[in-house]
Amino acid sequence: MAESADYESFYRRSIDQRDDFWAEQAQLIEWQTPPQRICDYDNPPFAKWFVGGTTNLCHNAVDRHLRERAEQNALIALSSETDTEQVYSFAQLHQEVQRMAAVLQALGVKQGDRVLIYMPMIAEAAFAMLACARIGAIHSVVFGGFASSSLATRIEDAEPVAIVSADAGSRGGKGVPYKPLLDEALELSKYKPAAVLMVDRGLAPMAMREGRDHDWATLRARHMDAQVPCVWVDSTHPSYTLYTSGTTGKPKGVQRDTGGYAVALAASMKHIFQAQAGQTYFSTSDIGWVVGHSYIIYGPLLAGMATVMYEGLPTRPDAGVWWSIVAKYQVTHMFSAPTAVRVLKKQDPAYLKKYDISCLKTLWLAGEPLDEPTAQWISDALQIPIVDNYWQTETGWPILTLCNGVQQQPSRFGSPGKAVYGFDVRLIDESTGQELTEPNQKGVVAIEGPLPPGCLQTVWRDDERFVDTYWKSIPGRLIYSTFDWGIRDADGYYFILGRTDDVINVAGHRLGTREIEECIAGHSSVAEVAVVGVADAVKGQVAMAFAVVRDATAVQDEAGRKQLEAEIMKRVDGQMGAVARPARIHFVALLPKTRSGKLLRRALQAVAERRDPGDLTTIEDPGALLAIRDMLG
Repeated sequence: MAESADYESFYRRSIDQRDDFWAEQAQLIEWQTPPQRICDYDNPPFAKWFVGGTTNLCHNAVDRHLRERAEQNALIALSSETDTEQVYSFAQLHQEVQRMAAVLQALGVKQGDRVLIYMPMIAEAAFAMLACARIGAIHSVVFGGFASSSLATRIEDAEPVAIVSADAGSRGGKGVPYKPLLDEALELSKYKPAAVLMVDRGLAPMAMREGRDHDWATLRARHMDAQVPCVWVDSTHPSYTLYTSGTTGKPKGVQRDTGGYAVALAASMKHIFQAQAGQTYFSTSDIGWVVGHSYIIYGPLLAGMATVMYEGLPTRPDAGVWWSIVAKYQVTHMFSAPTAVRVLKKQDPAYLKKYDISCLKTLWLAGEPLDEPTAQWISDALQIPIVDNYWQTETGWPILTLCNGVQQQPSRFGSPGKAVYGFDVRLIDESTGQELTEPNQKGVVAIEGPLPPGCLQTVWRDDERFVDTYWKSIPGRLIYSTFDWGIRDADGYYFILGRTDDVINVAGHRLGTREIEECIAGHSSVAEVAVVGVADAVKGQVAMAFAVVRDATAVQDEAGRKQLEAEIMKRVDGQMGAVARPARIHFVALLPKTRSGKLLRRALQAVAERRDPGDLTTIEDPGALLAIRDMLG
């Protein structure tokens, strides 16, 4: 495939000659039936990619590699929690996926059915995802250990025929039982799946319900020689849904296609990650997040690479564990998050020198803004390129980064990079809808339609929400909003400045502040609450809550405040999981509001971060904000 050495020309061609460009990228995967039309954008903002083509994601990730690299490592499943290592060649992975596919079919799963996966970072989770893709089922992965009520809402929305889970995960040496959480979720859910498939790791007891719950080891033994052919599906057939936080409590299922996603990932492995078949890719994410889908399971395997699937912390048994994995398995490509790097920065630097990691070519970081000191520290420590990248659950692959597979470009610390081919990125004035074209003007980062292949098709079962949420927030324009502020310098490098909505980013996990507010407001003592994201040196942001109580005497002394705070924290843990727990809950007499009654979250955030809250004339009672400022000190 001919390529320009000039990234600007390459990028312009992807925008100006869109169909020709993507027809070339489509050659990176195998099709049973070639696409008849590259992009159908007859009904904006809904884009259909590679229309008429039929393909299969599992065939492209696994089966097609059997011809040339059947015995090469494909999946390296490691756990520093259980001190286990399992390595599967492409041939072995192929067989395990067929066994899982046969078991799912025996449980009644057919093409188009949903399978909810609620799993720790173990090999069987990868088998389940790939098996769904193999038989044309739609998987919906929910982060392992997610709280029961949140899991229940996702079960209700996805309506899965089957759920695949495990007895427990483990974190920091402590078991996290999944089965009780799953059982409670199934009690809460109005929708009741027919079958639950359980992987028993021997970490926690499991109560199995007769007729509904099935043991993976028992069913696997019945299908050891299974041969399950790939189901060829239309390019536009959904491959999976993945729930992402919104500004309301209702879960928002990002729906991804099959052919567009396969092409987008295969192209990204070449143009962004400079991947070569036979190399090894280590993403430290989790399959519960989009990075885990794109760059633990599908992307590396599409490229014929081995992929590392790791259960554990970056500091257990010591802060050298990641580098020991890099050395042992000759990892060439590593993908992590700034939070993890900030954690490692606090450890003994000797661990960075303990192992021979000269095999490592590049470290990519994403999930939250990468601050310059963190980037500089890890760059100096590893002496390899550090490449930031910016994207979303919705897009499935990077919007902004450096495409060094097309042209080598210098990293600019503090910036995720330039617009990636296929993404027609614009900076828009939030109030007027006008495009900002001069350098260093602050605007909303937006993308002109059609979104490139691999991005969400719609919100699962809610086309109206897809349009209203993403395409109508900027006045007078049908344009996709990322809901992030940004600026672009004279050289085309973007800098992300934070959210325009009420979603915060805690250690790479997107959380809706409204969801946390609804949870806290459900406590009988709370009359009103506001939650904001506050900058944190390690996690990027943490949630901070400001609550008005119904009875002020309940929090008039330190003991009362601590007791109520603990009760509310426990409630958030139970309903949303520990990741959503606020760093602090401050009890206040009044919350700052406009005269029309709108909560001034941005002013609260500024005060919490010891910044100037700006103009106070719009506040009904400026004293409310000043009192909070004085309380915080």
